Amino acid sequence: MADWLSSELFSAAGSVIDGWAWLSGEASAKVINEAVGATRTRPHPWSTVSDYTSWRGLTDRTYLARHLPPVDVPVMPPVEEVQKLFERPAGAARLSNKSTCLFPAFAQYLTDGFIRTLPTDARRTTTNHEIDMCPLYGRTIDQTTTLRLNSNIAGQRGRLKSQMIGAEEYPPFLYPGGNNIADPAFATLDPPLFAHDQPSSPPPPNWPQAKLKTIFAIGGDRANSTPFTAMMNTLFLREHNRIAGALEAQNPSWDDERVFQTARNIVIPLFIKIVVEQYINHITPLPFGLRCDPSVAWSANWNRPNWITAEFSLLYRWHSLMPDSIDWPDGQIPLKDFTLDNAPLLNVGLDAAFSAASVQPTGELGAFNTGDALLPVEIYAVQQARFNRLDTYNHYRVAFGMAPANSFADISSNPDVVALLTRLYGVPDNVEFYPGLFAEDRVADSPLPNLLLRMVAVDAFSQALTNPLLSEHVFNANTFTQWGLDLINATSKLGDILARNVPARGATPIEMTQPGWHYSTGP
Repeated sequence: MADWLSSELFSAAGSVIDGWAWLSGEASAKVINEAVGATRTRPHPWSTVSDYTSWRGLTDRTYLARHLPPVDVPVMPPVEEVQKLFERPAGAARLSNKSTCLFPAFAQYLTDGFIRTLPTDARRTTTNHEIDMCPLYGRTIDQTTTLRLNSNIAGQRGRLKSQMIGAEEYPPFLYPGGNNIADPAFATLDPPLFAHDQPSSPPPPNWPQAKLKTIFAIGGDRANSTPFTAMMNTLFLREHNRIAGALEAQNPSWDDERVFQTARNIVIPLFIKIVVEQYINHITPLPFGLRCDPSVAWSANWNRPNWITAEFSLLYRWHSLMPDSIDWPDGQIPLKDFTLDNAPLLNVGLDAAFSAASVQPTGELGAFNTGDALLPVEIYAVQQARFNRLDTYNHYRVAFGMAPANSFADISSNPDVVALLTRLYGVPDNVEFYPGLFAEDRVADSPLPNLLLRMVAVDAFSQALTNPLLSEHVFNANTFTQWGLDLINATSKLGDILARNVPARGATPIEMTQPGWHYSTGP
C-alpha cells in the first residue's frame, strides 16, 4: 500500500467504517489531518514576487505562493528531450483500470476555477484563491451581475441567464452570429482562452464559425474548453436556477438579490461536497469513504486563508488521462477536435454527455502516455516550472514527508523510464519537479503517483474545507435555509444533481470509478 498515510488507517475494515456514522467521521478526520499535516501549513513565506520573503510577497495575491523557495536547478535538459518522457507511442495508449473520463472532466472544471496562471506571466494569477464556482458565477462582481437575469418578476428571481434548446436548459451563446464579435451584453466576461499560451482575447479571424456559434457566455474563460467542461457548467447552472425557483416558492417575500445570494450559498457547498465525497474518494487508495465534514477544519491548525501555489498550478496537468479520442454517443471525436466546440453537447443533451464520460476509461496517468494533441502543453508546463525556478523533485519529496529517491528505481519500476531519466539527469537529485511527478509509479488503487497524491491531498483538503461558507459560524440554516442545508447534506455525487436536472435520467451510473473495479489491497 502507499506510504502517503499510516498503515493502521488502511488496515481498518472499510465496510465497518462506512457502516458507522461516528466511526466514519473519526476516520475521515484522522485521514484529513494526517494528509494536510504532511508538510508545512500556510501562510507560505515565499511567493513568486521575489527570491526572498517580503511584505508584498505575503500580501499581493496576484502572485502565486510557493511551497519551497526558488532555486537554479543544476540540470535542465532541452525541452524536446524532456518531452520524450511524456510521448505516447502511436496507437498504444495505456488505459486505466479504475477511472472513467468523468474523473478528468471534473478535475479540469474544478481546477480551472482557481488555477488561473496568466499565460503572459507565469508568476501571476487571476484567481480568487477559493473554490468559488467562478466558471459559473464569474470572477468579479461585474461579471456576476452580467451573468444574472437580474429580475424581480415573480418566477424569475435569483436566476442566472439561460436559454432553452428543445427541452433542455443551457447558458446563452457568447457569439450568436457565429463571427468573432461577442454579444455586447457580455462585455464584462473574460473571452475564452483560445490558446494555452495566449491571453484571453477575441477568437482568431479564421476560427470556424460553426464552433463559435456554440460557445457559451459563462464565467470562466476555460469553461468552454471542451464539451466535458461545458457540461459541468451547464449542470450547475441548471441546479442554481432550480434551487432559486424552490427558494422563491418557499420565501415569496424575498427579492431577487436574496434569492440569488442564498442559491449561490447552497451551490458552492454542494460542489465542495462532491469534491470530497466523489472526487477525492476516487483518488484515495482507502477502502472507506471520506466525508465532507466542515467541522474538521474549525479548530485545525491548518485552517488558514487559501493561496494557490506555483507548484499546485503545475501538478494538476493530468494530460495523460485523456484518451486519443472521445467515445461520444453519436460517434468518436478525435481529442484534437474535442475543444472549444459545444455542438457535441448540444447534439446529445446533458444526460447522454455525462453518461458517455462515465463509461469510457481514461488513460493511465504517467510517463509515455500523453497524446499528441496535448504534448505542446506538457512542454509549456516544463517551461513554466523553469520560469518559476521550482526546486528539484527530490527536495519536494522531502518537503512532503517522503524519503528522497536514492536511485531511479525508487522513482519508477519501468526500465524505459529509468533509462531515460538516467540519460537526461544523471542522478536522481537532478530530476526536475514536473518530470519527476509524472515519472513516478502510481500508488496501488489510486490513479495518482505518490508525491502527486500527497500534494493534491494537502491542497485539496486545506483549500476545500476552509471555504468561508463551511466555517463554524456560517455553515447553518441561517445561511442556506433548512431546506438548503438538508439538500447539501443529502448530496454527495454528480449523479445526484444530474437526476434533479434532466428531463429523463438514463440508466448509466454517473461515476468516476469503472463498474466492477475493486481494491487490490486491504480488506
